[in-house]
Amino acid sequence: MAAHRHIDINSTQIWAKLHQHQRATRHMHMRELFALDPHRFQRFSLELDGLLLDYSKNRVTERTLELLFELAQKADLRGWMDRMRRGERINVSEDRAVLHTALRLPKGTSLRVDGRDVAADVHKVLSRLKDFSEQVRDGRWKGFSGQRIRNVVNLGIGGSDLGPLVATDALAAYAHPELSVHFVSNVDGQHLARTLGKLDPATTLFIVASKSFTTPETLLNAQAAREWFLRKGREGDIARHFVAVSTNDAAVSAFGIDTRHMFGFWDWVGGRYSVWSAIGLSVMLAIGYDNFRAFLDGGHAMDRHFFEAPFEANMPVLLALIGIWYNTFYRAHTHAIMPYDHGLRRLPAHIQQLDMESNGKRVGRLGEALDFDTGPVIWGEEGANSQHAFFQLLHQGTRLVPCDFILPLNSHYPLGNQHDVLVANCLAQTEALMRGKNEAEAIQELGHLSGEQLDMLLPQKLFPGNQPSNTLALDKVTPYSMGMLMALYEHKVFVQGVIWGINSFDQWGVEYGKQLAKRILPELSGGAGALAHDSSTNGLIQHYRERHGK
Repeated sequence: MAAHRHIDINSTQIWAKLHQHQRATRHMHMRELFALDPHRFQRFSLELDGLLLDYSKNRVTERTLELLFELAQKADLRGWMDRMRRGERINVSEDRAVLHTALRLPKGTSLRVDGRDVAADVHKVLSRLKDFSEQVRDGRWKGFSGQRIRNVVNLGIGGSDLGPLVATDALAAYAHPELSVHFVSNVDGQHLARTLGKLDPATTLFIVASKSFTTPETLLNAQAAREWFLRKGREGDIARHFVAVSTNDAAVSAFGIDTRHMFGFWDWVGGRYSVWSAIGLSVMLAIGYDNFRAFLDGGHAMDRHFFEAPFEANMPVLLALIGIWYNTFYRAHTHAIMPYDHGLRRLPAHIQQLDMESNGKRVGRLGEALDFDTGPVIWGEEGANSQHAFFQLLHQGTRLVPCDFILPLNSHYPLGNQHDVLVANCLAQTEALMRGKNEAEAIQELGHLSGEQLDMLLPQKLFPGNQPSNTLALDKVTPYSMGMLMALYEHKVFVQGVIWGINSFDQWGVEYGKQLAKRILPELSGGAGALAHDSSTNGLIQHYRERHGK
């Protein structure tokens, strides 16, 4: 890494130019930009394989984009992209390559890293996953009673849960009619109990998804699932009902899982980027190998676009730079994601983990303190439900909240004209956020009022508008388009990390709370001696003991 020159990006001339440009243009209204340029949509939109990105409803001009592209060049974005693609160890704090893109390479492709053809290794695992998933899906894999498997329960947390859950839910139209896939992540016992309450051990298969096979939450749920299973099955039956996605042979075997049904992946696959690996076994079981391969192909198409397209026509780069424009230069510290598709309702949670765990950091990749704003708060909800929840704040609140609207143009579940209504709502919201409603328009609407009534209602009917949004329109939610969409956000997050000087591929902040939890756990039972925390934590532990009968 020493060969790559370090840049204090916020000390560069282009950083100062962007601040100056923001001050000069911050009062510019998008309504005026559209009025001045009838071709704005054509000039600020981009399509790839049935995925349209409309970024015209943003507070940007061609000059804004020119400056942002210059910022990307100053941060050596193209160099970092090439280094990631080649398999260099750009995860500097853990001395690892970052190669989730290799998981999506087509068969027959070669990528040599540290003397190994990682593409060949990937396809060996994919072949094993294919064989196993087809046995389960076609009924050849039997449970202890001789019945076929009808329910699969994925036990994981974080990236071992959210990515597969989102993909499986989004692609429900492709699901096997006789196989239901469930996801349990929370250490709260009700998550597992409520899931298992509807299932039969004789027809249930568990996937324990933990690379190290030591993830506390996952292992607690796995042990509880094992005990539930053994109420009907026997120890010797565990190998028919539990498989593992892990690399810890000894722990997997000690649990009772046959290591022939253990599927591994590599240290160059980060958890939040792992749905494309064996962690995606639950997805493959749900939609089948061919559809899973189409999912990988969609991701690969986005990879090729990302690595090869010029910045001016590059979807992830454009999304990332526009996000930096608002987060760092407008100091808009939040970003909302609204998928107008019920199957994508958990996508905001996946993007939340992907973005906030990657770029929620205050130090750069060399450990230097950063004195500018980095990763935004990511949140969101499915449309049109979200319109009846938080859109009031988006339209008339005091905060600048950039938004992404994600819209499938065709539905797998057409009911009358309901999809037309959904699409109309989505497009109307993006227009309303951009246009707003000025005083003349509001007075015309309130023409039947006068005097005090008009004075009171007029300010309440005004909408400032000028609220930015991107619209991502998919022809339809398919395995291929879902792969493109998920890979798009992965690359967006990477670009922002590069420009901010962050290592987006570690997550030390996740570990500290776990360390403290290990200390507190024995204290809850009252047998760990005097409490030595702050008065609040001591008081809460004591309160728990009293109310829990300890």
